[in-house]
Amino acid sequence: MPLRIKKNDIVFIRSGKDTLKEDRHRMGRVLRVSPKDGKALVEGLNMVRCHERQRKQGQPAGIVSKEAPIPLCRLALVDPKTNERGRFHTEERNGKKVRVHSKTGNEV
Repeated sequence: MPLRIKKNDIVFIRSGKDTLKEDRHRMGRVLRVSPKDGKALVEGLNMVRCHERQRKQGQPAGIVSKEAPIPLCRLALVDPKTNERGRFHTEERNGKKVRVHSKTGNEV
């Protein structure tokens, strides 16, 4: 099964601790995708606090906040032009396969 979410895509969280009430969801940019685990790292979402020690000179030590991986089934793509979530399908345009929003027709 091909991955629908790739690095630098804008996604929103459908479920989990980072969702907001009144059908507004938090959005963020994908930093890294690991297809083997079926998870992605999203900038500023699913923050956890870890105890870390200083490994190099100048690196922060103590309790550090960083992103934790989120399962891909909880993420959905967002149309970058309209910030509207929805379904995407692939089309061939100018000899390349591109992901296209089903309602608006905008490319990702």
